[in-house]
Amino acid sequence: MANGRRWTILRVTAVAAIVVCGVGAGPGGGPARGQDGDGMLYPLSVAAAPDGALVVADRRLPGLWRIVAGKAEVLCRGEKRFRTPLNAVRAVAVGRDGTVYAADSSTRDVYRLAADGAAVPLSGGRIGIPVDIAIAAAGDLFVSDLETQSIWRLPAAGGEPRKLADIPAPRGLFVDAADRLWAVSASGDTPLVRVGADGAVEPVVRTRAFEFPHDVVVRDGPDGLRAFVSDNYARTIWKVAADGAVSPWIAGPPLAGPVGLAVEGDDVLVADPQARMIFRVGTDGRPQPAVGTTR
Repeated sequence: MANGRRWTILRVTAVAAIVVCGVGAGPGGGPARGQDGDGMLYPLSVAAAPDGALVVADRRLPGLWRIVAGKAEVLCRGEKRFRTPLNAVRAVAVGRDGTVYAADSSTRDVYRLAADGAAVPLSGGRIGIPVDIAIAAAGDLFVSDLETQSIWRLPAAGGEPRKLADIPAPRGLFVDAADRLWAVSASGDTPLVRVGADGAVEPVVRTRAFEFPHDVVVRDGPDGLRAFVSDNYARTIWKVAADGAVSPWIAGPPLAGPVGLAVEGDDVLVADPQARMIFRVGTDGRPQPAVGTTR
């Protein structure tokens, strides 16, 4: 068994080197298209770049979109072949310098998009099922891993991941302005926690307040620090007060199944694969389409 696993890791690393990404339109210079038509197919994750663009991980493209002024174009397209980079892309993050990182469960790895367009594997297939990425102030990546039920710390330049903490069914991650890591757990009685630099886990929400939580973002508000948690099953974005109290912030249409969250200024960005849409939500709590295709 050990030999078989080692062979798999080497094979994944080898194919990863051949993938080259670049912003591109559809055939003949037309608009960018998914595999079954115009627009996004299954956007799971969204991130805001320093230049004002949004980057979206689309599981069924498969690959990454780049959105500028409400218009989307393909940033990086993976292949439909299993165990090829971005075949099962699940999350995207953008560093302060504009570097794009993407998590792919097909190859069990996290990728950095290099300046020449190459998708560079960072862990050599040493992460099981990476489902989200957050970036520390120092630049290291935090990666949630559903297979090992843990959070890894991975150098942005690549290398050996180091386990930070064990979390049951870890999903969404977020680093706040104080460089604290927040994590969503889809199992157990503490569905929202903070994780210290030493791996110590501090519960924030101590009850099973959500149906199926996916992601979290945190921002300051007039009533203090607040977290927002996406809940795919409940079709709700929940607000979590500083004392851990949970209340609905947005519920129901136009949200059909919110998953990925990000923050851009005062806005919360929502990736909703069921609606095939990225929503932008201001302080008034009203989702507005940022880009996408209605069902």
